[in-house]
Amino acid sequence: MELKKFIELFAEQFDDTASELFTPSTIFKDLEEWDSLTALSVIAMVDEELEKRITGADIRTSKTIEDLYNLAISN
Repeated sequence: MELKKFIELFAEQFDDTASELFTPSTIFKDLEEWDSLTALSVIAMVDEELEKRITGADIRTSKTIEDLYNLAISN
């Protein structure tokens, strides 16, 4: 999966955040809508779309969407 598609899928986990705010360098934990339920949605999305497993620890160690993407595709 390419980074662009990952960002699109990542953005779909948010209901009220404008899509233009999602870029590779977005610090996703700084988004107003980010919370533990969104984190779980992202974990589920990665599992479903990439058939890869990421954990809460992976999310905690990632800063940007690109960091999380790189971690997800390497698992």
